[in-house]
Amino acid sequence: MSILDAIFQGIIQGLTEFLPVSSSGHLMLYAHITGNAGNENNFLFSAFLHLGTLLATCLAFKDTVSALFKECLAMLKDLFSGKLIQKGLGSPERRMIYMLLISLVILVPFYFFRDFIEGITEKYLIALGAFFLYTSFILFLSDKCKNGTKTPATLTWKDALVIGLFQAIALLPGVSRSGSTICGALFVGTDRDTAVKYSFMLGIPTILAGCLVQIKDAVDANALPVNEIPVYLIGFVVAVFVGIAAIKLVDLLVKNNKFKYFAVYTLVLGLTVIGWSIAH
Repeated sequence: MSILDAIFQGIIQGLTEFLPVSSSGHLMLYAHITGNAGNENNFLFSAFLHLGTLLATCLAFKDTVSALFKECLAMLKDLFSGKLIQKGLGSPERRMIYMLLISLVILVPFYFFRDFIEGITEKYLIALGAFFLYTSFILFLSDKCKNGTKTPATLTWKDALVIGLFQAIALLPGVSRSGSTICGALFVGTDRDTAVKYSFMLGIPTILAGCLVQIKDAVDANALPVNEIPVYLIGFVVAVFVGIAAIKLVDLLVKNNKFKYFAVYTLVLGLTVIGWSIAH
């Protein structure tokens, strides 16, 4: 892999992980265009790129991440002292942690079908186009939502289930994880600030789990090109800086009801991919 290729993919990952257009779909499309679809070396490099966007999330939301981490420690202390159930949902941070856990649990059974779905998408490009169209559809709908009133302090377990379901659907290549979870939050009536914050906090364990899976896949496939690690690190750094910029852009666009621009983009992209797959 060349340095230029690593930089280009780092830009794609940094932008599309957070912009509501699907990072997995764009990286898969890039692999198809460059003839690298199915390349086993992609597993480890993809893990590096995702770790870059994970770090970008932690840096961009450092105050929220710090508050949730401190609350997790407090919850562990309450658990060992026998006061966890007695304190209930407690603070907004503690309530948010419980809601995030509910959203994450929904994701577990869908992981067993991920390899099957990705295999179909890698083989049949038309499926990737269809998933881009789904992303376009929910983005169009979310832009019509009125600003809700729910905050981390008032989210319910039903809200968390719905958002978790939207994240599970985002396992499909071409379906944006950030876009899907933000849309899910808006659909259940959260305010736009909460939708963005909840989506990206939910993304931290999800991205981390995805990295671990990709590293495991690389180990299983004996695809550990140590000589390319410096190039991979370049892609990692690019993904971090581009990711931070993309997060700030998403926050601005959500608060100003501008998701329709990405709805148009994914609509055109989906139709183009479907047309290309039929023509070839």
